[in-house]
Amino acid sequence: MDLILWRHADAQEADPVDDRLEMVRRDLARSLTGRGQKHAARMAAWLDHQMSESTRILVSPALRCEQTALNLGRKFKICEQLAPDRSADDLLQAAQWPDSKHPVLVVGHQPTLGRVAARLLGLPQLDLSVRKGGVWWLRSRERDGQSQTVLLAVHSPDLR
Repeated sequence: MDLILWRHADAQEADPVDDRLEMVRRDLARSLTGRGQKHAARMAAWLDHQMSESTRILVSPALRCEQTALNLGRKFKICEQLAPDRSADDLLQAAQWPDSKHPVLVVGHQPTLGRVAARLLGLPQLDLSVRKGGVWWLRSRERDGQSQTVLLAVHSPDLR
C-alpha cells in the first residue's frame, strides 16, 4: 500500500482569542495565502502525474487542507479523523494502513504527519518535520516474511 502524506500549503495566521472553541473555529477557517496557493498548485501538478487513478484522497476538515486538495481536480473525502487535533493513530486508521487495497493520499497537518512518517520509518521517539506544501510518499511491503516501510519520495513545493 502507498501512503502519501501532503501537508497543507502556507495559510493565513489566525488571530489569537481567549475562548478555546472560537480558537478552534478560527483555525479551521484559515485559508491559503497567495504563496500557499502557488505551492499547492505546483505540488498538485507533480502529484497528479505520479498518482494512480485509484488513489483515495482523504482531507482534513480545515479550509486550508480543502483548498490544497482542490488543486488536484479530483474527488476527495473530508475526514474528521484528520483534523488538526487528531493523532497519528487516527490518521493511520482512516487510511487503513497498511491494508488498503488502493493508494491513499492524506492532506493534513503537522505534527501528525511527521509523527506518522517517523513511526512508519521506525523512528518512534521522533517527530519529523513535514514542510508546508510538502509530500512524503511511503510504501508498505512484505520482504522475507517481514513487513517493511519504504520511503519512496520526499518532495518540496520549492523544487521544480
